Amino acid sequence: MEMQLLKKYDVPVPRYTSYPTVPDWKTDHFSRQSYKMLVEQSFVQHGKDGLSLYIHLPYCESLCTYCGCNTRITVNHAVEEPYIQAVLKEWHLYLQIFNERPTIKEIHLGGGTPTFFSPKHLKSLIVGLLDYADLHERFEFSFEGHPANTTYEHLKVLAELGFSRVSYGIQDFDIKVQTAINRRQSFEQVEQVTRWSRELGYHSVNFDLIYGLPFQTLDSIHDTISYVAELMPDRIAFYSYAHVPWQRPGQRAYSEADLPSPEMKRKLNQFGQQRLRNLGYELVGMDHFALLDDSLVEAMHCGELHRNFMGYTVNPGKLL
Repeated sequence: MEMQLLKKYDVPVPRYTSYPTVPDWKTDHFSRQSYKMLVEQSFVQHGKDGLSLYIHLPYCESLCTYCGCNTRITVNHAVEEPYIQAVLKEWHLYLQIFNERPTIKEIHLGGGTPTFFSPKHLKSLIVGLLDYADLHERFEFSFEGHPANTTYEHLKVLAELGFSRVSYGIQDFDIKVQTAINRRQSFEQVEQVTRWSRELGYHSVNFDLIYGLPFQTLDSIHDTISYVAELMPDRIAFYSYAHVPWQRPGQRAYSEADLPSPEMKRKLNQFGQQRLRNLGYELVGMDHFALLDDSLVEAMHCGELHRNFMGYTVNPGKLL
């Protein structure tokens, strides 16, 4: 690959979650009434197919400096109950617009750190949603967990509520990289939560890995994927770090000199992808891998793979 072409496209771009991408969205002349009307129309058109609910739980006890998500940093867990009540209040506003009992097809808890919240409060959230809705016959619930604070009780309570997929944000196992991005979890912690997830019947465990982080090298990526190979999660997201310190001040904790060069970042990507293929994973879409018997791979080969704001799916709802 020519260096000129590599440098041209080595720039931060909007996340690949929608088209048009978020920076091109327009909010001019968008009123409360027009939003209500659009929700009502969408529910009439697509509500029978089931709703997909994304619930954002923004709190974290510490700032992961690489993170580009909408977060709030606090160690005050008194925020949990008021936030849950606010989400349920919003849910009841939607119920008033729907004017009939909806059917839920998907729920995804993202963050932030959903496991910042206690199992008790997560249960009250899900029960508060499901008390006023029916479940689709092919419903699927998933959540994101931090290996350092996800407990057995978190996993048990959510499994009892119907959750069957979990995604753990690993990013990198290298201590130097973890220290730079302030995201620390040991292999033993990751191994433990993975084992618990499988023992409790979660049929899909995903690991998030990022390339292009400060101080990453080919050796560190090699070692990280070697650790991954010991656990063999069902799915892996292997995606590029976007350095945007003017938007995310936490990224000023390190300098651009600490980041891999564009050429090294390309090598990290190619090396990591090849290692994952050698382990038996297949590339799905742009940045996801799954084992060959995973439903994502089967759907991809059948031309039935979908992507929405919650990622790749084989069972999408038309109303998110």
